[in-house]
Amino acid sequence: MAKRKSTLKIPTLVRWRPLVQAVFALVWINPWLRLHGVCSPVFHCHSCPWALFACPIGMIANFSAVGMVSYAALGTLFVYGIVFGTFICGWVCPFGFLQDLLGKVPTPKFELPAWAGYFRYVVLVVFVLAAPFFLGKSSPLFFCNLCPAGALGVSLPYGVWPNAAKITITAVILVAVFFKRRPWCTVFCPLGAIYSLFNRVSIFFPRFHAEKCHDCELCKGKCPCSGTSERRAGVERCVRCLECVQCKAITMDCVFVGQDDPEGGSRAPQSDW
Repeated sequence: MAKRKSTLKIPTLVRWRPLVQAVFALVWINPWLRLHGVCSPVFHCHSCPWALFACPIGMIANFSAVGMVSYAALGTLFVYGIVFGTFICGWVCPFGFLQDLLGKVPTPKFELPAWAGYFRYVVLVVFVLAAPFFLGKSSPLFFCNLCPAGALGVSLPYGVWPNAAKITITAVILVAVFFKRRPWCTVFCPLGAIYSLFNRVSIFFPRFHAEKCHDCELCKGKCPCSGTSERRAGVERCVRCLECVQCKAITMDCVFVGQDDPEGGSRAPQSDW
C-alpha cells in the first residue's frame, strides 16, 4: 500500500513570511473598527485606538485583578495553541513583526543562555496573574503598567508619555532588538510562554530528521532562538518562524499526515533549557 507523504513542503512560503506578518499587522491595527469584546490570539495593547481586538494577556491580567477568570481569553489561546503552538508568534504577532523588522539592521547579534527563556514564565505568573490578583490594577507590578506594547500603542497615537517603568522597559527592548533577535519573545513574553506549552502537542509542528543532518549548522544560523538542531523541532522557546526548514533535515508536518519513515523524524525531543 502506498505510503502517504509525511511532510508539508513550505520553504517557498517561508520567503513570504514578512508579507504574511505585514498583512496580519494590518488586521490587528484597524483605526475604523473596534471589536474589543473579541479576544485576539496575539500580543498587542487594546488601549491603542487602532487596536481591532482585545489583547489576551490584557484580558487575563484585568480579570485577575477583580478575582475572575477570562474564559474567552483562555479559550482563544487554547484553540490557537493546540492547532498552531508558537506559529502565532513567528507568523501572526505584530510585536514579533516589529522586532523582526528592527532586527534586520546589520549589527552584531548575541545570544543569551537558553535558561533565560524561563523568565517568560516568571512574567506570566508574577506580573500577569499574581500581582493583579493580590495588588490590583493600581500596583506598579500590574502587567499593563509595564507592557512595552502598551507604551508604543498608546503613547504614539495619543502623544502621551507612559510611566517611567514602561519607558525604561520599552527602551531596553528597542535597544536590545538590534543585538539580540526577538529579545521580548524569547525572554519576556508571557503570551509566548503560554503558546510554548502547546509546542509538543500542536497539530502543526516542525519535524527533525536525524538521518538527514550533516551538522552544517544552517538551521542554527537561521534560528532566532539558537540551540542545537536536534533539539529545535518542538522546544518551548522556538517561535516557529520556520527559517530552519531551509535545512533539509527539518520539515513541516501535521498530525493528520502519515509518516514515510516513522523512525526518521523527531517531533519533540527533550528541551534544551
